[in-house]
Amino acid sequence: MRISDVSRSRSVPTRRRPGSLLVAWAALLLVAAQARAELNIEITQGQQRALPIAIVPFSADAPAAPVALHQVIADDLQRSGWFEVLDPARLVSRPGPEDAIDFREWRLLNQEALVVGRRAPAADGSHTVDYALFDVTRDERLLGQRYGGVASGELRRLGHHMADQIFERLTGIRGVFNTRIAYVIKSGEQYELQVADADGHNAVTVLRAQEPVLSPTWSADGEYLAYATFDGRQAVIYRQHVASGARKRLVSQPGINGAPAFSPDGGRLALTLSRDGNPEIYVLDIGSGGLRRLTNHYAIDTEPTWSPDGRWIYFTSDRGGGPQIYRVAAQGGALSRMTWEGGYNARASVSPDGKQLAFVHGGKGYRIAVLDLETEQMRIVTDGPQNESPSFAPNGRMIIYTTRSGGRDVLATVSLDGDVRQRLVVSDRQVREPSWSPFSNLR
Repeated sequence: MRISDVSRSRSVPTRRRPGSLLVAWAALLLVAAQARAELNIEITQGQQRALPIAIVPFSADAPAAPVALHQVIADDLQRSGWFEVLDPARLVSRPGPEDAIDFREWRLLNQEALVVGRRAPAADGSHTVDYALFDVTRDERLLGQRYGGVASGELRRLGHHMADQIFERLTGIRGVFNTRIAYVIKSGEQYELQVADADGHNAVTVLRAQEPVLSPTWSADGEYLAYATFDGRQAVIYRQHVASGARKRLVSQPGINGAPAFSPDGGRLALTLSRDGNPEIYVLDIGSGGLRRLTNHYAIDTEPTWSPDGRWIYFTSDRGGGPQIYRVAAQGGALSRMTWEGGYNARASVSPDGKQLAFVHGGKGYRIAVLDLETEQMRIVTDGPQNESPSFAPNGRMIIYTTRSGGRDVLATVSLDGDVRQRLVVSDRQVREPSWSPFSNLR
């Protein structure tokens, strides 16, 4: 497959059991298990025709370098499932970004793209980084960039950024290597909310608690996480600043306080409250603390999530006899049922373009399904049998979710077409409740 061909062709509330949606709240209480170790990513399935690409070790990227930038880029592209990275042992030469490229050499190696670069350390401890991307089939330079004053601690992030640029230039799809994921783990009797890079590195614990930490969700600017937890036996919802760790209690009503979801403007939260005796969907104005009730039914309504334009809120309800996904205007009004296939559909996640819904579909086990909101066609993208908690990547092309592997809960990702699949594992620990961050501001 040539580069030009690639560019043209690719321009749950309940867990393991259906039944009463009271289990939907129980799913908010099902948390993870943890470790301080980083996530290890295993490719389980990739594109059938991955694009061959050579990534030359960057000049000055000696073993003592803080980060081997070429390896960060190679790992990102290889794990994406879209690329087959040339084994470094097969490299005949190692050109830099300012050297003349002998494209015939790379064509003899059956490579279609080439990345070269240079990292130059400065006296103040910072680094200058240059890199270039070439189309080997056309003898053409596609990208070239220089970054100055890069701190050692930012080199890995820069590597992800360069991988994003390469991925986008060759596929026409914005990369998500420079994003983050939040997830919940458990160590002994202690629960931890962690944030890691999308490749599993740089895992940081942002909260430790003796009580479960539930349903973490990102604000649209990536600055905050909202989540449900407990103070003693009282369910509460917090908003926490990721960088500083500062947090604020937002809701502590009698009964259930759970399933928070930030509005696209960051000023509101949709959430589930049982303050009036039954789990219903509310919208909280974060600034004023005002609450507005959106649903009013004897059924259980839970797991709200916003459309990207802020017009709609999707949620799970058993008002039709079993868990299904419904939609209501963010200002309130009549409801629309969105899922009809099967007796169990729950835990919706909306794609960034607002055109797709990912959710847990019950049938032969519990699998992740995707509904096209324009055609109303549903397709199942995972094998199951116990998948849950889907969350879209910010480019809308991947979904992260929880699954069972080797008798424990792990995270996994799947492409929107089901072709590319990965597992994210923390040694022998269990991991749950994933949430994919928005894009980084670095472009």
